[in-house]
Amino acid sequence: MDDLIIISNLNDFIFCPASIYFHKLYGSEDTIMYQSKAQLDGTKAHEKIDNGTYSTRKNILMAIDVYSEKYGVIGKIDMYDENKKLLVERKKHVNKVYEIIGARMEGNTLLRKHQYEYQDNYIGQKIEQNKISNQMNALKCIRSKSEYLKEGIELLDNITAKLNEDMSYLEVMGLEGNAAKVYFPRMFDNVKWSGRNPRIKSDYINVTLDIGYTMLFNMVDAILQVYGFDTYYGVFHRCFYMRKSLVCDIMEPMRPIIDYEIRKAANLGQCKIDDFEQFDQRWVLKYKKNPDYIQFLMNSILEYKDDIFLYIQKYYRFFMKDRAGEVPVFEIHMK
Repeated sequence: MDDLIIISNLNDFIFCPASIYFHKLYGSEDTIMYQSKAQLDGTKAHEKIDNGTYSTRKNILMAIDVYSEKYGVIGKIDMYDENKKLLVERKKHVNKVYEIIGARMEGNTLLRKHQYEYQDNYIGQKIEQNKISNQMNALKCIRSKSEYLKEGIELLDNITAKLNEDMSYLEVMGLEGNAAKVYFPRMFDNVKWSGRNPRIKSDYINVTLDIGYTMLFNMVDAILQVYGFDTYYGVFHRCFYMRKSLVCDIMEPMRPIIDYEIRKAANLGQCKIDDFEQFDQRWVLKYKKNPDYIQFLMNSILEYKDDIFLYIQKYYRFFMKDRAGEVPVFEIHMK
């Protein structure tokens, strides 16, 4: 199979998705060039796993090569407890990186050839349709539905249906903008909402949205790199210097995850104006509050970690089959 995922990358994804990216920075270099003494010691300690001497219990399998055609994964596991049916990843210190992933996927030339050859508008249009459909479904999850909210749901449904028609890039952009004007005031009707203003930090809700979107962006970026995508070459967001347009594209249908979580957090008092301070008309989250916000935002993303991984896997297979079949759809399942 061309699209096998290395198990050690999955381990990174569960622990910290961004670590996949950092491991790749030095993946092709000799470890003596960049590992510290603590990392070298950790690698040395890991040898007991590799040579099978860490445990003498018969129910503990060590350094086993595994492959699953069903899940499309391959690699080596540290330990498997046959009695407990438990996979164990052994680390000397969990806060130290002691092994660097050496498998780079920049050489997936066939995938990148498919990327660079694609010049159509269709995939980007379907991604935007998926996002607006998810925005509509997120509004449907709000329990108390006013007439204003019901109107918004109907308007978004109409925009979603209209995106089934053939249209230009600018027409799709226009509908996306119209959908945003319908969606955001209704999603944040529980706070004082002044409009979506990315990057300028105009109020505390916009700051929290930027934080959540950035976390989601980094997770999507890490998984796309596992497959070998050129993350700077998108299908809808225009390409320009150092902009990861493909990441911006792929995360579009996932954005309502962050939106809905912030609405809930505002209702629960987890996200409030007192947690922020203002500098030169820009709102900033107080330093001591960073862990609290990272926690509730990351929890909402991790609830979808399997969905995100499988969605990107389907997108990869869709591209490797020269875009045959339907464009993959990301679905939300909010509580």
